[in-house]
Amino acid sequence: MRLFVTKINKTGAKVFWRLYYDRVYTMIADFLQNTLHFFQSIDSGILLLIQNYLRMEWLSPIMVTISRMGDMGIFWIVLSVILLINKRTRRVGLLALFALAVTFVIYHFGIKPYVGRVRPYDAIDALHRLVPKETDGGSFPSGHAASAFAVAVMVFRGCRRWFGVPVLCFAFVMAFSRLYVGVHYPSDVIVGAALGTVVACIFFALFASREMKKREKRNR
Repeated sequence: MRLFVTKINKTGAKVFWRLYYDRVYTMIADFLQNTLHFFQSIDSGILLLIQNYLRMEWLSPIMVTISRMGDMGIFWIVLSVILLINKRTRRVGLLALFALAVTFVIYHFGIKPYVGRVRPYDAIDALHRLVPKETDGGSFPSGHAASAFAVAVMVFRGCRRWFGVPVLCFAFVMAFSRLYVGVHYPSDVIVGAALGTVVACIFFALFASREMKKREKRNR
């Protein structure tokens, strides 16, 4: 009889914790979805402002080109590989590649499928995209922004300012280009940039050489 009661208690405990975790998971998912809906109204307005007041005939081809340069992280992969050639920047290039890879895994396999945010051009009737439809999953976060800042922040912190500053500025321009062409919300870009920055800073703090850290201090 005691053994029977013990089994019932264990089974009841398992059911309780399973229901508890399912409830917590559902609450987190609902919170994220509600938060995204709140920001989406603001995001939509900003995108329409960019479309109606900042898009220009001469500027659009430039922004489309910059946006396409970030496809599959090609530009940032090439930049990191180039840094591997010079012995002085080899460690920066290697850390940039690792930061880029980790950032890709986080946003592509972790966040995008979980959130599943619809692209703005599919949600806003008045928004007209300047590039073909994206096929790499949801809108949140921006993979282009995440990849750009994962590499650019590493380069900014590990290389001399005359090189690091332009690279970081280009990352900002590429991130903005995703808004300009109408494939991401501002919050997608902000979170993507933040993700890439955090990953880059963690890798720099853990694996940067003393020379890289001394150079960063001298550049401040």
